[in-house]
Amino acid sequence: VADAGELFVCGQNREGQLGLNHNEDVLYFTPCTSLSSMPVTRVACGWDFTIILTGNGQVLSCGSNSFGQLGIPQASGGCTVPQKIEFFKEKVVNVAAGLRHALAATGDGLVFQWGTGMMSRAKRACQGKTIPSFLMAKEPSGVTGLENIKVKKVTANSYHSVSLTDNGELHVWGCNKHGQLLNKEIFLSEPQKIEANFFFGEKIEKVWSGWTHMVAQTETSKVFTWGRADYGQLGRNVMVQGGQSQEVQRSSEQSLKQLPNIPTSVPCLTGASEVRKHGYGTTYVIMGKVRRPWPIRSLSSPPPLMIMMCDCGRELSHNTSTLEATSAVSVP
Repeated sequence: VADAGELFVCGQNREGQLGLNHNEDVLYFTPCTSLSSMPVTRVACGWDFTIILTGNGQVLSCGSNSFGQLGIPQASGGCTVPQKIEFFKEKVVNVAAGLRHALAATGDGLVFQWGTGMMSRAKRACQGKTIPSFLMAKEPSGVTGLENIKVKKVTANSYHSVSLTDNGELHVWGCNKHGQLLNKEIFLSEPQKIEANFFFGEKIEKVWSGWTHMVAQTETSKVFTWGRADYGQLGRNVMVQGGQSQEVQRSSEQSLKQLPNIPTSVPCLTGASEVRKHGYGTTYVIMGKVRRPWPIRSLSSPPPLMIMMCDCGRELSHNTSTLEATSAVSVP
């Protein structure tokens, strides 16, 4: 998303998730011309679908709808051009996408979820229990358990969801296979609060979600990471064995810091920021075990674009900074 609200897309497009009115793969960043009259403020990419938020608070979607992830029940065959989700009457301020589900937060702090991508895991984990309707919805459905909480941001990935409240609290739900939800249960069917003592009692200002790991930044700019760690995505030394977390004694502070499923501050990332609106935007990317950030040339060559957002996906993270940055702010 560029400074003026232009949306540029590239990548796999078998389901029309790039919104270009065709289903051919695109190798280079290309403007999504169907949105030329709608400034875009945020875009969230699922497995084979895309959720788009415009400046006036409207939500659009395109791509596959095989799991109801577009939030448009009548679009059974999917969409190759972004279509408005008519459900929302109030302004939406934030959107997110998991593997095959999506989220939206409204200006009133309400959270909605749609897409049935988490339903099979919910059924296995909640046998004999009632599954909340928002896990089975093919159009936006209110997330139960957050009714008396004002949410300002949502994020998601694979089979879990996260909300950040206006007073700096995190609530999580969904699959907890790699401990990314900081709970003893393997699946949380409704939101559960993550206690502030995991973050030294500090409020959370920002949160990002990878495929099965999490990154959060506190009010003092400390950056914490936790969850799956076998691809180096936590940016710190952790004890892993055979692709799974190794059990260690929790009798010492050092042992706790080496556990992947305990939020731990990464000192070299303190003060990191997504975007500094100063000069031209440069995107730095770290992919899996590759530690050196590399600029994306198609976004930095003339005419240069100011990059307005970033996100993290399966086993990688990426971030944005300016040419004046003196240290890397990316999160592996």
